[in-house]
This record gives sequence, structure tokens and C-alpha cells, in this order.
Amino acid sequence: MADPRTIVGIIGNVISFFLFLSPLPTFVKIVKAKSVMEFKADPYIATVLNCAVWVFYGMPFVHPDSLLVITINGFGLAIEFLYISIFFIYSDWPKRQKMIIALIVEAIFMAILIFVTLTFLHGTKDRSMLIGIVAIVFNILMYTAPLTVMKTVITTKSVKYMPVYLSLANFANGIVWSSYALFKFDPYILIPNGLGTLSGLLQLILIALFYRTTNWDEDEKEVELSASKSSRSNV
Repeated sequence: MADPRTIVGIIGNVISFFLFLSPLPTFVKIVKAKSVMEFKADPYIATVLNCAVWVFYGMPFVHPDSLLVITINGFGLAIEFLYISIFFIYSDWPKRQKMIIALIVEAIFMAILIFVTLTFLHGTKDRSMLIGIVAIVFNILMYTAPLTVMKTVITTKSVKYMPVYLSLANFANGIVWSSYALFKFDPYILIPNGLGTLSGLLQLILIALFYRTTNWDEDEKEVELSASKSSRSNV
């Protein structure tokens, strides 16, 4: 019989897989317009670093028995690089420069983190603690992004730019990965996904409160929902 933790992890991989793919409509618009318009690459660049940290966390010499953490974040890393490549193609040179600098800084940071971890920490417990804390900090920072969207919802009494299904998926993603962390207690996965569950729940509450007061007939604007970018960074 399959290990319940493995089953939950596979479910988490499936949910996270679709969350990573959620920005695809944005990139279809970019390709069709041959312009990045008002969209920004920042969330995708941030998610690259977040996924890289989680992939490193899942390595056997850092945190054993975490293959499912590696698989979903490895996929996330690949899809984020695809998104960034599209941004690079359709951006002007100043924007490209910023992207290149940001990616170089992230690569240097990861190199230093890997070097310090493997050189000065000689056990999976200490290595897991360091990388886990770094991952938690990144996730908490990324979970602050939806707060601006939530503030807008409360102010305008409109949830037009807070998609119901995406918020529901964020909530489900947090619950599944929190459950995964509880089977073989892992505070470094539990803490950020517990916060993710809370964030998703708050979004669903706001949707329930303001759905009826939303003016769905307004002219649509191109708005990039930050919440989708924080959820994609989860494990």
C-alpha cells in the first residue's frame, strides 16, 4: 500500500503544477502583442530563486526523502525560465539589463549558499535548518504580495481581479503541502504553507464578502495578480 505522505505529495505536485502554469494566458497575450506591455518580470525572477532554494533543500544531502519537493520545484524552475525568456525576447534593452543583473545576483547568492552549506555544515539536520530558514523567509516575503490586492479588494469592494478558482487552488495547495509536512514533521515546509493556507482562506473570504458588489461590466484592464506569483513559489 502506498505511503499516505507520498500520495499527499503527489496531489501537491499536481496542484502546484497547474499553479505554475496559471500565468500562461499572460504570456500568450505578450507573444501575440510582441510586447510585455505593463507586465513586469519581477515576480518570475523572484520565483526562480525561490524554486532553486527549494530544489536544493530537497537534495538527499540536505533533507533526505524529499523527492517530491525536488520534482515540483524543478518543474517550477524550468517553467519560470521559460517565462523569463519570453519576457527577455519582447522587452527593450533597459529591461533586459535589469533582468540579467537580477539573475546574476541570484546565481551568486545560490553559489554562496551552496558553498557555505556544503563546506561548513556537516549533517542533514544543520543543512536542513539553514536552507529551510532561508526558504521560509523567501516564502513569507512572497506572501506579502497578495496583501496589496486584498487591500484593493476591501477599498473598492470588488474582487474582479482576484479569480475565484486561483484563490481556491492557492488554498488547496497550502492545505495539501501543510498536510505533507505533518506526516513526517517538517517545520520548514509547514510554516510557509500554513501561511499560504491562511492567505488563500482570506482571499476566499473576501471573494464571498464582495462578490455581489463587484461591477463585472467595467472595462477590463491588464492587471497582473501578485497572488498567483506567491502561490507558484510554494512546495
